Parts: sequence; structure tokens; C-alpha cells
Amino acid sequence: MKVSVALAAYNGEKFIEEQLGSILAQLGADDEVIVSDDNPSGGTKAAVERVGDPRVKYIEGPGQGVIKNFECAIAHTSGDLIFLSDQDDVWLPGKVQAVTDAISRGALLVMHDAKVTDEALNVTDESFFAIRGTRTGFVKNLIKNSYMGCCMAFDASLKGDILPFPDDLPMHDQWIGLKAERAGKVVLIETPYLLYRRNGDSLTGNPTSFAQKLKWRFSITKDILL
Repeated sequence: MKVSVALAAYNGEKFIEEQLGSILAQLGADDEVIVSDDNPSGGTKAAVERVGDPRVKYIEGPGQGVIKNFECAIAHTSGDLIFLSDQDDVWLPGKVQAVTDAISRGALLVMHDAKVTDEALNVTDESFFAIRGTRTGFVKNLIKNSYMGCCMAFDASLKGDILPFPDDLPMHDQWIGLKAERAGKVVLIETPYLLYRRNGDSLTGNPTSFAQKLKWRFSITKDILL
């Protein structure tokens, strides 16, 4: 089973070498990491080149924000199993094997737990699942999303259902998770296989109103049903 990692980057030079090191240590010779860089004039490309691994394939992103950048990275994957990755986290040993085993047993999408850390990787919370109240279920995750892309992987057969992303998506990970809920089996792994780094440079959304959240849920439901 060929593994592809879709990594969306933007000014990722501070942490991406460490992240790539933690990923590549778990990949085979025929696997790949697609780094889609949404700011090619920044320092990400040079950092990727310093890693010097032919399994890492650098491409220029569309320059339209994080959702479209992930879409670009996913579209360029060629593997049987697709992992999503942010640029500043750290994969923990056993992640790829645990997810691959779950996919081999019939899961369409897998999400594992993560430890939340500060910028220096000091653990601040032992379980993202506990913080977020993570569980499966279409209605549950439509009302309050608990899908988190950096902890997700899915069978490549799902690509035809999720791509292209609708233009009005609030979150790509919620879209992928909800599509998987309707199309097949979703499995949660309670073991944390990621250090989820929170730092001042992380991309976070602005506060949204209740009306905006309602609009987003209507839009994503419409997109899924159509």
C-alpha cells in the first residue's frame, strides 16, 4: 500500500524540517510527501531542499488560502492511502502502521488522538479527543466538528468524492470527514500519534458569529447532499 502525505505549507521554514523528519522516518522507499507551498517566495522551498529526500515533492500552491492549498496537495497525491499534514507538528512513532492497519481492516477514514503542545513541544493537554469531545457521527460532526486534518488519513478511493472542494467550504477537514461518514466506515484511534504544536504563527480562524456558523452548516449540508 503506497502512502502519500499531503502537506499544506505557508512560510513553513521554522518547523517543516522537523516535521518532515518525523514523517519520513515512518515511510517506505516508494512513499511520498507532497508539499504544496502557498508562498513560494518564502523560505519553505529552501527548507524542503535541505531535507534532501527524493520522496518529498515540492509544488507551488494556488495562493488561495489553506483550504485550496490542501486541495492542491491532495490532488497531486498518487498513493493508495492519503495522510493530511500541517507544517509544524511532529508525528509520533507507530502512526503510519496503526492507520494502515485500520485501513486494511476496512476503514475508509481514520483519525487518531493527539497531544497538544506549546511551541517548544511541551505537552499542555494529553488528549485532543478529550478537549474536543471527538466522536463519529454525521449529525454530531455537522453541528460541532471534531475532525482535525492533521490527525486524519483516508483511502484514496475517497478522492473522487471530496475533490474538487466546494468554494464555500468553512473547513476542509470537516468536509472530508462528513463525506467519509456517508460513504464508508470511519475509525477513531484513541492512541495519540501526533504532537499538535500550537504556536504564534499557527493559522487560526477569526471569531465567527452564530449566523455565520449556521450559514456554513447549511452550505456544507447542501454541498454534501448534492
